[in-house]
Amino acid sequence: MSLKSFSFFNFLCGTALMAGLAICSALLGNGQAAAEPGVDAGELHLGMVNAQSGPAAGLGRGMLDGVQAYLLRTNAAGGVHGRRLSLLVRDDGYEPRLTAALTDELIGSGSVFALLGYVGTPTSRAAMPAVLAAGVPYLFPFSGAEVLRQPVHPWVFNVRASYFAETEMLAGYMTEELGLRRIALLMQDDSFGESAKSGLAGALHQRDLKLQAEARFLRNSLEVGDALERLRAVQPQAIFFVGTYKQLAAAIRQARAKGMKARFFSVSFVGTESFIAEAGPLAEDVLISQVVPSPEDVSLPLVRDYRADMAGSPMGYTSLEGYINAAVLVEALRRAGPQPTRARLVKELSTLDIDLGGFRVTFGPNDHQGSDAVFLTRIEQGRAVPVQRQP
Repeated sequence: MSLKSFSFFNFLCGTALMAGLAICSALLGNGQAAAEPGVDAGELHLGMVNAQSGPAAGLGRGMLDGVQAYLLRTNAAGGVHGRRLSLLVRDDGYEPRLTAALTDELIGSGSVFALLGYVGTPTSRAAMPAVLAAGVPYLFPFSGAEVLRQPVHPWVFNVRASYFAETEMLAGYMTEELGLRRIALLMQDDSFGESAKSGLAGALHQRDLKLQAEARFLRNSLEVGDALERLRAVQPQAIFFVGTYKQLAAAIRQARAKGMKARFFSVSFVGTESFIAEAGPLAEDVLISQVVPSPEDVSLPLVRDYRADMAGSPMGYTSLEGYINAAVLVEALRRAGPQPTRARLVKELSTLDIDLGGFRVTFGPNDHQGSDAVFLTRIEQGRAVPVQRQP
């Protein structure tokens, strides 16, 4: 080939290449080819990392059941803008180290569009560095910790009320309605325990009270006897418990064996239905705050839909929360349009105000806290019965 022919050949190839690049550029500009991670023509993939095994498995499974129930409802109706919603689930056993590693894996693989349904404060916190660095929507963790709320993070949204809101209600009830003054704290020794402790101490301080004693136990451990022994010295009237359902059941069992008469109180994270199943008759009269309506309140359209969609699966507060979380996400995805991007989803969430049929969720550009609703329940004959506070 002559030099002239070679030059002309290069020109043709270069022209063809430039034309191809121009076409690709046009397609990308029109949003037809630049698919976001986890999005393809027929499916949008979501990621979930939580406890599917270990002492907190009831919480992770409940969250998964509720989310899946709503996704099945959505897919049966044609999905969102013609795309089915699928869920990739990983088991962290309620161990932050695993949460971080599994989150890195999901994000690094480019296989998920958004993350939702994480369970626990230390675990949810462990995922945040990767989430914030990659700019992935991190939606509705099962935790009321302030680290997920303040400062407001652009990619992080919460539906459930904070632990500050839950501890305020419980502190008010135990001191004002029940007249209890000697209050002790039995807490998981990590960021979950510290978050709830901060809320409780602040609520008691507003009432000119303070904790009489505190004792700690390890996450995922049922060894609570030594901690209870430290509390017994102050003869508490109330023990505010911060941990999971198996640990609370073990604590009550061992407290009664030691002759302790204190009433037990806990926040929603404990896992109400799992606790009732674990503790049996010992669950009687325990008070637990909740952040969603009763899953038995069929006066609410939301609960009627939830119960219909959960047919054949265990029902309870945790799975109802998962169901609500999925409903909020699906509505935001609808508003994000047929070519969703992570940035567009976050924009739509930031202006979302929706009544799901008896439970309202409202976000703002500088307010990623969707609900402040707190409900109080007492365990009576194996059921969580709503408690009405005196006006």
